[in-house]
Amino acid sequence: MKKLGFIGAGNMGGALILAAAQSEQKNEILVADKIGEKARELAEKTGAKFCDNITAAKEADYIFLGVKPQMLRELMEEISPVLAERKDRFILVSMLAAFTCERICEAAGEKYPVIRIMPNTPASIGEGMILYTPNGDVTPEETEYFIKSLEKAGRFSPLAEKLIDAGASVAGCGPAFVDLFVEALADGGVACGLPRAQAIEFAAQMTAGAAKLILESKKHPGKLKDEVCSPGGTTIQGVRALENGGFRAAVMEAVIAAYEKNFEL
Repeated sequence: MKKLGFIGAGNMGGALILAAAQSEQKNEILVADKIGEKARELAEKTGAKFCDNITAAKEADYIFLGVKPQMLRELMEEISPVLAERKDRFILVSMLAAFTCERICEAAGEKYPVIRIMPNTPASIGEGMILYTPNGDVTPEETEYFIKSLEKAGRFSPLAEKLIDAGASVAGCGPAFVDLFVEALADGGVACGLPRAQAIEFAAQMTAGAAKLILESKKHPGKLKDEVCSPGGTTIQGVRALENGGFRAAVMEAVIAAYEKNFEL
């Protein structure tokens, strides 16, 4: 049995804690967060142990860094002396946007095994898309154990570190873009007379089903779009309206804007 220490129990950290608690790979889970009340509640809910940052850094085999990028320096000033004193092996698991494995080691003051991950909010219901890349100091067995411990979070995909920021701009930021799309669909339904609750349900289930169809059919999204657009029908007129509004260009620009923000962090 390994110890998984989560420093930061926000939306992403909390989602992974929930997944770890449901895993068949039984581990002891440590939860540390400055917002103690929320972390305590999460620890009680999952059977984890609530602790402080120092304890998590001292005891965990996998130390999850779930703080905001601007908080990393402060965190490392607190825990890096503890890490330096450890004689046993441990792995840092970073969820920080824009921070490479090398930058994490620089902030920690020493070259450590690091797994860099980019999860997303659907991980909280087991439908996440988790991108990951280990540095050269992590063994394949350690990577496999990490995935097994969090498998209930959703899909895992290895990705070269140079592509992590691009992948995160799609999978990590994407839920917010989809939420806007679903809200807009529902608003359109309300404008046409649907009750709002039903409009949201219809839009959300349609989005979930359409996404699942892409994954399971393995057809190109453009092909699936064509299959819905009958000649002279209603759907192609809706597609025409989206094209007139610059829908695809706007989505592409959103991904690119999110990607470019990484270079400012």
